[in-house]
Amino acid sequence: MLSYIGKRLGQTIFVLVGISLITFILLQVVPGDPVALMLEHRADEVTIAKVRHEMGLDLPYYVQYFNFLRGALHLDFGTSYFTKEVVSVALLRSFKVTFKLACMAFLFSVVIGIPCGIFASVRRGRISDRLIMILSIIGVSAPSFWFAILLQIFLGLKLGLFPISGFNGPMNYVLPSIALGTRYAGSIARITRTSMLEVLNQDYIRTARAKGVKNRLVILSHALKNALIPIVTLVGTDFGYMLTGSMLIEKVFSIPGIGKLAVDSMSNRDLPLLEGTVMYIAFVFVIVNLIVDISYAFLDPRIRIGKGEA
Repeated sequence: MLSYIGKRLGQTIFVLVGISLITFILLQVVPGDPVALMLEHRADEVTIAKVRHEMGLDLPYYVQYFNFLRGALHLDFGTSYFTKEVVSVALLRSFKVTFKLACMAFLFSVVIGIPCGIFASVRRGRISDRLIMILSIIGVSAPSFWFAILLQIFLGLKLGLFPISGFNGPMNYVLPSIALGTRYAGSIARITRTSMLEVLNQDYIRTARAKGVKNRLVILSHALKNALIPIVTLVGTDFGYMLTGSMLIEKVFSIPGIGKLAVDSMSNRDLPLLEGTVMYIAFVFVIVNLIVDISYAFLDPRIRIGKGEA
């Protein structure tokens, strides 16, 4: 078990270092001078050169990268060129908002997706099964920003049930959570149904039913437990996407989260803020995948022994 976790941790560190290098290289080749943008092209060449020197942008690229890497290890990404705010402080403030939104959307998607997938698998081929699959396809296919606008129009403006912007109270969470979680609920329902159908056709399920075990226990205790690995994989990666990929939803609902911070940093070519945001996204994805990998070992002991550790 420890060797399995240690191997995954080593892979995680390697991936993060690789992402940091790729991120740094890509940001250096993007057209535009961040200093000129910051000074709004009103400064002369001497002033621009002076500011570049103060920021360390005139150092060799490898020196800049190692400075960036050393700062990242201490969660120090410098100061925003435009707002003059410490990047780590801005990331923490925005993360708190995005985390609340992601948790609400995650809860919505799991509570809707898994029961619907189980119900569809039990009612395979019937009208209810087909209806759930049609709705799941619509949920997965519909653009999240389009769905968000529909929610704002009908539930926010016409019915006046929920606020359509901001993030000040519990009611502000509802529409963004539904808009963000709907597509994930659809994908979770589909993978749950597929995984459950595969397990329900196994011999031990038929044996349990032949012994007179109640159908509810067969489904929840035997089938669902053995169908969890693909479900956990999807649910884990979906939560990672919710923590990092809610830019459009945050823009539509005017939510000051990580998504909005990333968009603003890209628009301004604010390198410290952009580097910090990208590394945050990479860190979240890698950590979520690490947690999912470790959870496999608890769900299926075969993964942590023998070929599972290879």
